[in-house]
Amino acid sequence: MAAAWPSGPCAPEAVIIRLLGVLWFVSVTTEPWGAVATSAGGEESLKCEDLKVGQYICKDPKINEATQEPVNCTNYTAHVSCFPAPNITCKDSSGNETHFTGNEVGFFKPISCRNVNGYSYKVAVALSLFLGWLGADRFYLGYPALGRETVTREVKGFTESRVFSLFCDIFVVIIVLLGKLSLD
Repeated sequence: MAAAWPSGPCAPEAVIIRLLGVLWFVSVTTEPWGAVATSAGGEESLKCEDLKVGQYICKDPKINEATQEPVNCTNYTAHVSCFPAPNITCKDSSGNETHFTGNEVGFFKPISCRNVNGYSYKVAVALSLFLGWLGADRFYLGYPALGRETVTREVKGFTESRVFSLFCDIFVVIIVLLGKLSLD
């Protein structure tokens, strides 16, 4: 008597094994996703800016000690030099196809930064702590209207609680300063 073939649907484990086998075969027979196209096969080279993470390394930007932002920050953008990994072929910033050894700059990557206006964060906080009730911190940061309003409010409410007002001033100047530093 001959053995009978199973009738009905296949077991889910068998379907998963077959699917994984097909996916493995496709991945082995095709080009890797992260591969860089070269002109040897007649294909167009990638621009160096389009390299995947791990195919290049970028230097850290030079930081200004006073502002704690990159030195070349303009229009909320700074550019850092990036070096493609050894044996990568791509088009550099001038459009020339280059085979990199890991020591040449391939492109400049834009990074976000804040345009700062030169005010010292430490001075602003110190003024807020010690002379905030007179609005000195607001005058220092270039907000004379807020400084006048602070002085007026403090004079009118001189007999009220001083602790709450002091903490409000400190909180407001920190928030305003951070907002101004990030907007300029």
